Amino acid sequence: MSSVLHSPGSGQDPRIATHYRPISSHLAITPPVSVVIPAMNEAENLPYVFKSLPGWVHEVVLVDGNSTDDTVEVARSLWPDVKVVGQRGKGKGDALTAGFEACSGDIIVMVDADGSADGGEIVSYVSALVSGADFAKGSRFANGGGTDDMTFIRKLGNWALCTVVNRKFGARYTDLCYGYNAFWRHCLDKIDLDCTGFEVETLMNIRVVKAGLKVQEIPSHEYLRIHGTSNLRAVRDGLRVLKVILKERSNRRDLRRRTRNSPLLRTGQGEVS
Repeated sequence: MSSVLHSPGSGQDPRIATHYRPISSHLAITPPVSVVIPAMNEAENLPYVFKSLPGWVHEVVLVDGNSTDDTVEVARSLWPDVKVVGQRGKGKGDALTAGFEACSGDIIVMVDADGSADGGEIVSYVSALVSGADFAKGSRFANGGGTDDMTFIRKLGNWALCTVVNRKFGARYTDLCYGYNAFWRHCLDKIDLDCTGFEVETLMNIRVVKAGLKVQEIPSHEYLRIHGTSNLRAVRDGLRVLKVILKERSNRRDLRRRTRNSPLLRTGQGEVS
């Protein structure tokens, strides 16, 4: 018999369901799941990406970064109901923001278009969310995870940046700069995404912690890009990630300073958390 899980706060008796999406012979879900795929000139990789996506997802949102190849046409041929969003700005952060705005699902999953992510892992992310997590964060370095696409320098940089975030924000991450994540839609109300580049994943990871959201890491295996070359540049993007960390740390200090100097706190007329 399948178990039926509902979105938190649905108010519906979990024993009663009129619509559900079977995941396996033992599990079914009612929350609709949206998959966001930012893509620019990834026509050759999309067949591998779409083939790995589970058929029970509610919708696929492809954010096209002004591709000059057949990215959009290939996506529509592979997934006829795909929702295509044209990116107005530039950068992965900008693309993801546009994709999130177009989603109609209760759960949103971020998947790269280069074929490095296994869509079959989505069930693990969704299971974590329907079991109580707010944000399911993929990790290549958690027990059971792995990567085929990381140089020693990138691995060292990721470790160093991850250590800084853990110490400065009280997180317990094993991986920081990884783009395979999933979350309940309500999380977007608590994390303002105001960056445009690859550092968007780091910004999200920091702000979910600052917002007090429940985060669960999901072991994930990162495969090699199948076709083409990545726009990621280790030194350049590493410095952008560091800049985000320092900015968020500065914002946290300013908040504490304002809290200490708040008349509300000094006069005892209310509480400041």
